[in-house]
Amino acid sequence: MANVQHQDFKRVWFITGASRGIGALIAEAALADGNAVVAAGRQVRTIAERFGNAPGLLPVALDVTDEAQARIAVQATLDRFGRIDVLVNNAGFGLLGAVEESADEDVRRMYDTNVFGLLNVTRAVLPVMRANRSGHVINISSIGGYQSAAGFGVYCSTKFAVEGISEALHTELAPLGVHVSVVEPGYFRTDFLDASSLVVAPRIIEDYDETSGAVRRKAAQLNHKQPGNPVKLADAMVTLVDAAAPPLRLALGTDTLAAIAAKNAYVTQETQTWRALSASTDFPA
Repeated sequence: MANVQHQDFKRVWFITGASRGIGALIAEAALADGNAVVAAGRQVRTIAERFGNAPGLLPVALDVTDEAQARIAVQATLDRFGRIDVLVNNAGFGLLGAVEESADEDVRRMYDTNVFGLLNVTRAVLPVMRANRSGHVINISSIGGYQSAAGFGVYCSTKFAVEGISEALHTELAPLGVHVSVVEPGYFRTDFLDASSLVVAPRIIEDYDETSGAVRRKAAQLNHKQPGNPVKLADAMVTLVDAAAPPLRLALGTDTLAAIAAKNAYVTQETQTWRALSASTDFPA
């Protein structure tokens, strides 16, 4: 720890998937806010080229599916800055296709990144936050983490997993002074619908043409025309971290707000319709 940098940084952020897209924009917003940023990603050269010699920036190589590499990246952060105040689990990618169309290899690879990778990094960081009795874990979910949809079913299932992990972490860490938030962006104008971030299932089953097939076509039309502004999303992350009482869930985008309202209304209606049967399965009081 002899080489720890003692500059007066507001906080130290550790961001995965920071070489491009939303992760890079969050890193830029955090740096502009006076924070130190550990920008973690597979392409360290890309990170260095984008940010140059920004004060407080530490690019680190990290494939989140490699648990040992996650521990090394965390140790490099401690050697440089001595602490980690904010973890943003952003690394991930999507899979477009009906559930039946989704190949096992693609599904497993996505779970390795979106779910098991998030767990690898979180387990590496949490001992630091627990020791300090402070910190904020931010897990990037999706509109699909609250309401699943045809064409993105398996991708949404990874985000449902992120939501479940986040809810439990929120309860487990609150007594230790560590906040946990799960962020649910809608469609933002990034490269998420490009081949660099989205695997499209090569198998097409005609029976799904009106459901998942329609989503495939809509995704192609929506690419780079999404309603959400990613720069505003990045700024919202700074606002979230600055909040005295950050929420467990933060929906971002009017499309996410609409999806949440629609699902809540559907669940309420369905629960009421089947309430008598649901309540009939207890032992007599």
